[in-house]
Amino acid sequence: MLDDPLPWAARIVHETRGGRILKTVLIANRKGGCGKTTIAITLAAALADGGWRVALADADPQKSSLRWLKRRPGRAARIHGLDWTAPRRLGQAPKGTDWLFVDAPGALYGGAAEPLVAEAKSVIAPILPSFFDAESTRRFVKDLQQIKRIRKGKVGLEIVANRVRPRSRGAARLDAFFEAIGQQPVATLTERAAYADLAEEGLTIFDKPQKLYAPIRAQWTPLLAALI
Repeated sequence: MLDDPLPWAARIVHETRGGRILKTVLIANRKGGCGKTTIAITLAAALADGGWRVALADADPQKSSLRWLKRRPGRAARIHGLDWTAPRRLGQAPKGTDWLFVDAPGALYGGAAEPLVAEAKSVIAPILPSFFDAESTRRFVKDLQQIKRIRKGKVGLEIVANRVRPRSRGAARLDAFFEAIGQQPVATLTERAAYADLAEEGLTIFDKPQKLYAPIRAQWTPLLAALI
């Protein structure tokens, strides 16, 4: 188990393991290429490393999360893969699962979002630092806020600034976007080659205990804390 950024992981597992409650987190955005899969697999690995029983459901026809799981080595913390691309499989999860992360399909509109939101405790919307992503995400978040369970506060809605280059024009653009919508990101993740390099091996930064990855893992602390 890693010492950062989950020093409290073992304690929480010990305190809650007596009565498991499945917590489902949907990672979604209408804009393709925003990093949904990277966030889904990284969160799944982080919680699996923390001692929870984790499942990863892939609802995207491209099945990127499931392809990543096929590459995952046996020595890594176990994550149970689920194919949610067929409507009849929606909501299925192994008995005893603590956390279920759902990699939503791209171009998620209106009624198609509601069945997935209905399964969720939280929705995470990644956004890239570009004008097109900001506009698409603004409309997506507005539409999500019309869904009854989100409007009534039964499902949390968090935004993650993804692949941000500090002090860049893109970062400034995102700052203006968050100011305009009146909601700040729960976490800001900088652009790092480590995500793609490790994904090829079926791994994430939470599978690597080396200090080299500690600053990158630390960027996920606010998001993990918000979920847990």
